[in-house]
Amino acid sequence: MKISPARRIKGKVRLPGDKSISHRAVLVAALANGESHVQNFSTSQDCASTLACLRELGVSIERKGNDVCVAVNGSLRAPAKSLDCGNSGSTMRMLAGILAGQDFAATLTGDNSLQSRPMKRIIEPLEMMGARVVSQQGRPPLRIEGHRPLEPITYELPVASAQVKTCLLLAGLFANGRTEIRETLGITRDHTERMLQWFGAPIEIVQTREKRSSTCAVVGPVGLAAHGVRVPGDFSSATFFIAAAALLPGSELEIEAVGLNPTRTQFLATLRSLGAKIEITATREDCNEPVGTVRIQGTDSPGEMQDGSAITIEGQVAARLIDELPLLAVVGTQTPGGLVIRDARELRLKETDRIAATVKNLRAMGAQVEEYEDGLAIARRARLQGARLDSYGDHRIAMAFSVAALLAEGDSEIFGSECVAISFPEFFDCLESVVER
Repeated sequence: MKISPARRIKGKVRLPGDKSISHRAVLVAALANGESHVQNFSTSQDCASTLACLRELGVSIERKGNDVCVAVNGSLRAPAKSLDCGNSGSTMRMLAGILAGQDFAATLTGDNSLQSRPMKRIIEPLEMMGARVVSQQGRPPLRIEGHRPLEPITYELPVASAQVKTCLLLAGLFANGRTEIRETLGITRDHTERMLQWFGAPIEIVQTREKRSSTCAVVGPVGLAAHGVRVPGDFSSATFFIAAAALLPGSELEIEAVGLNPTRTQFLATLRSLGAKIEITATREDCNEPVGTVRIQGTDSPGEMQDGSAITIEGQVAARLIDELPLLAVVGTQTPGGLVIRDARELRLKETDRIAATVKNLRAMGAQVEEYEDGLAIARRARLQGARLDSYGDHRIAMAFSVAALLAEGDSEIFGSECVAISFPEFFDCLESVVER
């Protein structure tokens, strides 16, 4: 994909359904009695993988455009073949929790990238609950031999991971008693808790006053009733548009009906601390999720609220921003004192090593970047130059450096840009619709 520099971003966009919420909506609907309708379902390949796996498990799924009808006639059934999760770690980790509570065995597999990703973080607690999981030294494929009922457990997450939490909450629906998950390393996104509550599950949530730790629990076995779900626009997709508009002077952008779950919106707070002009309006609750409109104005002096020192992102803030950190590294090249990212080792375990990919691409564009095992540091504001960039097959890298290309002097080429379809197939068309040159 060839991308030319932009003068400004101007217009309105409405984004496809949130990927994280779409996964959870159909997984929970597949466990409910009756027929559930999910509106504005994600157009991503990852969510299509979840639908395909559910079909193999006997779930009736009818898709009309971006709406999905999910119906279950009785229990899930043993699949006739391996369940292909594609590139979707979300599909594999969350579906594993459901399979652990079934009375049959199933194998979860995926593409080469997914088969290199760590799964011990779900294998160990699922085996504590009574399931048997056979893996390739802690990596996929995973053969899960379910057990019913599962044993309830109290489990402290060893990593801040919403996917692991979701896996165990879904398994807890099939346990005979109280399953409790404790988050002490940072509170992760809570879409699963909200979705289960929407479908009638009794979920208990307790957070510390400072919101630095959380405990959530479910008492099984739980029966769920079918429900309608309207999925908000994907906030993670919105971040690329928000950053581009904030960094290009004269920009005026409005993003309508986007999800504003507070466990996802640290990115807005971080950009505001750098001087970005962002306004939130028309907020409301829709299907137990906060939704609203985001308005962004470009500024002539990004980082104007800084004192010239580097901004540091670390600890729990880094955990809350884990998906946005490559994009924030791009933003950091436009701030006076630069940017430091630490405590982000998890980035090396994503679809690609996102720390290495970000560093290599930024250096190709002329930025001074130091690489750490758990992050990176950008020395100072840089005049980015158009360059040959590599997505490394990672959708977030491709989209983050599309924003960088808009800010650069001269054209850029992003190789492997087709990987954006994993999360946002319409990304380049949507971006072009609001770019002015």
